[in-house]
Amino acid sequence: MIGGYGNFGSIVCQHLVVMPGIDLVISGRDPRKLQRKVDELNALSGSTCESWCGDAMGTAFTAVLRSLNIQLVVHTGGPFQGQSYAVAEHCIDAGVNYCDLSDCRTFVNGIAVLDDRAKRAGVAILSGCSSVPTLSSAIIDEQRHRFKRIDSIEHGISSSAKMPGLSTVEGVFAYAGKPIRQLKNGQVHEVIGWQDLTLRKMPHLGHRLLANVDVPDMDIFAGRYGAHTLSFKAGSGLKLGGVANCLLAQALKMGIVRDHAAWAARLHRWGLWFERLGDGKSAMYIDVHGIGAQDQPLSMTAQLTARNDKGPQIPSCAAVALAAKIAQGFTPATGARPCVGEISVDEYMAAINDPQNLSLSVHFSDEPH
Repeated sequence: MIGGYGNFGSIVCQHLVVMPGIDLVISGRDPRKLQRKVDELNALSGSTCESWCGDAMGTAFTAVLRSLNIQLVVHTGGPFQGQSYAVAEHCIDAGVNYCDLSDCRTFVNGIAVLDDRAKRAGVAILSGCSSVPTLSSAIIDEQRHRFKRIDSIEHGISSSAKMPGLSTVEGVFAYAGKPIRQLKNGQVHEVIGWQDLTLRKMPHLGHRLLANVDVPDMDIFAGRYGAHTLSFKAGSGLKLGGVANCLLAQALKMGIVRDHAAWAARLHRWGLWFERLGDGKSAMYIDVHGIGAQDQPLSMTAQLTARNDKGPQIPSCAAVALAAKIAQGFTPATGARPCVGEISVDEYMAAINDPQNLSLSVHFSDEPH
């Protein structure tokens, strides 16, 4: 587990350390943080969690993987925007399967550059094992048989007011104020990152403010489902946060602000002050419109809802489900690709195993959209 003491890495570790058939090794570059996390996990599980302190991007990592007899690396060390594929390449050289929690469009969809090397090494290199595209595609795949044709997919995420880690915030602001390629009626359609604020009424969450966000699905879903209209939006649980994001995006677009990372750190710090004002609820929604099996207009709305600030479980537990499946004997096909079609919704929900705080609802309508 790379980044095992980080925001998402900690969640994955808490699930895996108590899972039968899995021996966990966590890594990081800060020895004190690493030791604290090891002590915490050992107390949680009553077993011995191993650790390795070092740089997983460095050349020594290949030998470390071999010496520790690792079968799967889970990479949570973002931000992935601008990051190289060094970790995945070390896994290929060591003959180890790999997945990451990236939701960076270029990183996830560019992973295929390693496909030939991964196949020759006999390993699976899976990128985007997170809310998008792994879980979003799994939800659509489960209901795909109901549609003769899918015309549009509009989906997004509304988080709670609880702030994620700084690296996550830096990652999502990398495209603030920049063009994002989406699809509208079969034509490439450009929108601006963190602009076009819209209100969406979401069950159990009320009205949430959302804006344009870039995700790997925008490249994957057209080919996978044949959709000719694709869009994705996201936002925080507090409308003030959505307005702040939009203003920063406009400032970046106009050149008033040039360093998105510095402002991401400021917004992260300010967001921590306002966390207590949130309701602790997050959700991922998916709207699918098309033609049903009986040639009737058919619409589906799915929503995965998290309560009590359990929202970070949503992106984290796809990797948990994949690791559990591999531990039970599943062998993913060799090659390097985005992580779609590897786990089912049932496998994902079983990995979380928290029905009080996370629930999935799916509704259909045969009325024209």
